[in-house]
Amino acid sequence: MATNIEIEAKVLINRDEYNRIVKKLQKNILKEKNQTNFYIDTKDFQLKKAGIGLRVRDLNNEKVMTLKVPMSEGLLEKSSTLKDEDFINLKINGSIPENDITEFVRMLGFEPNEMSVVAKLKTYRLETNYGEEGYEFSIDENEYNGITDYELEMAGNSLLKARTLLQRICNENGIEYEDNPRSKQTRAMESLKTSKK
Repeated sequence: MATNIEIEAKVLINRDEYNRIVKKLQKNILKEKNQTNFYIDTKDFQLKKAGIGLRVRDLNNEKVMTLKVPMSEGLLEKSSTLKDEDFINLKINGSIPENDITEFVRMLGFEPNEMSVVAKLKTYRLETNYGEEGYEFSIDENEYNGITDYELEMAGNSLLKARTLLQRICNENGIEYEDNPRSKQTRAMESLKTSKK
């Protein structure tokens, strides 16, 4: 099980801003990814209410389960690669595989057997490096529950640094900087409630 601390600043942008920044940075793009996130929770969203995220990401035929737990700054991430049969069982039967992540979920006081995939989100991501330190900068197009949105993400070793760099990119591209605290998982899950009304 891999452990990491994720510190990112994020801004939601509109389609025109997305097209503009993609066109401007096209020559600097280092990676292009198509990934699908399967978000896991209980029926009454116990993890979400606790600020915890649990997902399985399908990227380049690698399936990785990741748990995100809030810290004073950033998120503690724990990740574990899934076997193909476990991923298929999750998608078809909703069965959460037993592994180091589910053990940690139990330590946090939640029961994985009461969980299932509650939302799905597809991301087309362009990545490059930015700034003197070469922090990872991502331009995302996300699709979930009939909605498409666009987002800029800047990683950093502190939230202040990530926000400062992201604000600089926004200023350079005529984009109003407004910090977006709502994660992809939160937006995908909240869209489910809206669509049921």
